[in-house]
Amino acid sequence: MLNTTIPQVIKLNWQQTIPVRHQVLWPNEAPEFCQVESDAEALHFGVILNEKIICVASLYLEKNTARLRKFATLEHYQGRGIGSLMLNHLIDALKMLDINYLWFDARASALPFYQRFGCTQSGDIFYKNTVPYYKMHIHL
Repeated sequence: MLNTTIPQVIKLNWQQTIPVRHQVLWPNEAPEFCQVESDAEALHFGVILNEKIICVASLYLEKNTARLRKFATLEHYQGRGIGSLMLNHLIDALKMLDINYLWFDARASALPFYQRFGCTQSGDIFYKNTVPYYKMHIHL
């Protein structure tokens, strides 16, 4: 039986990711704005705590490369190691799949978080709506 009093990473379907994506990333948009065209083919993960999904992330694979998208942790759980638990799990899962390169668009506010994992910023700042982003990557 799953012990949900300790945060655990589980696999999800894309539909299960939408509520957290919407609440955290784009609360002023329609929930459909948080869907990615290739969600049906991607790998989706969630951190569950007390039977509640509190963090989600999706991986889109192509050959030996993966793209991380829609990584979101509910605000109440941010700064408590939940995102780190998820990112460590994703990196381990990618290594087991012989994926050796992970890239993503990171919100500028999250740069220090990703840099702690050895991720490198590449390129100049750009914007999605009015939110500043940087491209980032890591060789696994």
